[in-house]
Amino acid sequence: MNGELPRVRLRAMEPEDLDILYRIENDMSLWDVGNTNVPYSRYALHDYIAHASHDIYADNQVRLMVENADGQAVGIVDLVNFSPRHLHAELGIVIERACRGKGYARAALRQAVDYSRSILHLHQLYVIVDCHNVIARQLFLEEGFTSGIQLKDWLSDMKNYHDAVLMQLFL
Repeated sequence: MNGELPRVRLRAMEPEDLDILYRIENDMSLWDVGNTNVPYSRYALHDYIAHASHDIYADNQVRLMVENADGQAVGIVDLVNFSPRHLHAELGIVIERACRGKGYARAALRQAVDYSRSILHLHQLYVIVDCHNVIARQLFLEEGFTSGIQLKDWLSDMKNYHDAVLMQLFL
C-alpha cells in the first residue's frame, strides 16, 4: 500500500457487530492460525458480546473492533494471553476479506500499539505468524517487531503442520 493510511478507530464491540464477528469467527480459512476448530452460533457470539467486560485485567484479553472513517466495522484486533505480572500480550488482527490490501491492518496495528503503550502500559506485544505468511511477517517487521524464535510444527491445518515465528515489539 502506497500513500496515506486510511483512518481507523478501535472501539469496544457492540451488538451491531454480530454479523462481522460471525463471519470472521466462522471463516474456516482463519482457523489454521488460531485456536478455533468449531463454528460459533450467532447465539454464542451474541452472548459473548453481551457479557464481555472489555477489561483486559478481568478477562486477560480484550477484543476491539476496527472501524473505518465511515463508521463501518472492517476487522477485529485481539489482545489475548495478557500477563498482568509481566505486562505482555499476544496481538491478533483480522481484516474482512473485502477490506484487505487497503491499509486497514497497518492502521489498526499502529493504533493497537499506541493503545497498548499509552493506555495499558504494556512492556511488549508479541505475535505468532505462520512462516509462509510473508505479507503478515513483512507488516510486523516494517512496524518495528523483531523476528525471533522459529516454532517448529506450531500450527496445523489438520493435514500438515507449519512452522511459525514468534515476533516481538518492545513498547
